[in-house]
Amino acid sequence: MGTYALRRVIQMIPLLLVISLLIFALTALQPGDPVDQLVFGNSNITPEDIARLKAAYGLDQPWITRYFFWLKQAVTGNFGFSQDFGVPALDFVFQSRLPNTLLLTVPALVISTLIAVPLGIFSAVRQYSALDYVLTFGAFLAVSAPVFWVGALALYFFAVYLPGATGGALSLPPGGLGSPDLPADASAWAVFADKLKYLLLPMMILMLREIAVTLRFMRANMLETLTQDYVRTARAKGLADRRVLYKHALRNAVTPIVTLLGLSIPGLFGGAVITETVFSWPGMGKAILDALVSKDFNVVMVCLMMLAVLTVVFQLLTDLAYAIVDPRIRYA
Repeated sequence: MGTYALRRVIQMIPLLLVISLLIFALTALQPGDPVDQLVFGNSNITPEDIARLKAAYGLDQPWITRYFFWLKQAVTGNFGFSQDFGVPALDFVFQSRLPNTLLLTVPALVISTLIAVPLGIFSAVRQYSALDYVLTFGAFLAVSAPVFWVGALALYFFAVYLPGATGGALSLPPGGLGSPDLPADASAWAVFADKLKYLLLPMMILMLREIAVTLRFMRANMLETLTQDYVRTARAKGLADRRVLYKHALRNAVTPIVTLLGLSIPGLFGGAVITETVFSWPGMGKAILDALVSKDFNVVMVCLMMLAVLTVVFQLLTDLAYAIVDPRIRYA
């Protein structure tokens, strides 16, 4: 397994280089650039000023030349400054936006998995029962409903129809999380409770879709596993249903869930663009969208490259986890 992991790690290097090239190209070739965004609406600036600014930032060079200059700086840990916030792009992403995203997405994934897996097992074991129909129909609705529509409905119901029920989930105060009237010496519990009232509604919207997707996967995998010959043989030997279900069937049925979770984890760091935008949550997803609109290319590169690295790393970890979950898989 060690040789397999080392080989995969070596393969990541050219893969990440190609990904960085594609991301940089797509970002650089979109209409406009940071200088155009900077001078937009400024009638006092002259074409000479614009040309001088573009030369100063290297924007008058071909995008491939700028890519190699960016790559040379990036390998030393210098990802440039955010033009919108005037701080290093790396610090802005990891200190200002990533903690907010993890605060939102990690509890949503953990809680939704703990809820969805038992429900999926129960739905498969009680196939065609009334509760199975309810769970299946609810999962289809949750997967099919657009997130922005469900989020808008939730905002209307809790913040308009039931005014005050969200405790401020309609919008965050200027400057980020936390009520402006919260005392500076507030206890840790008071700070947590204050953040929770902004966190609860968007986290519920994220959980709704995660529960539906995981439930459907778990139910389908468990139904397929329960029809296998070794399960029939275990039952024919007189083993208790609980032992057959949890010792023999569940371990094989959960393998695809490992894949689903492994591919979902990088998305935790990338944030939920639509959910964060609807609820004005200052996380990674909203940072990527805002940076693309304002041509803050350094922030875009930091965010997307971080997601690329996390994706290839967790794909490797997912493959290695197969050998733990399923003893039949070996990476010799």
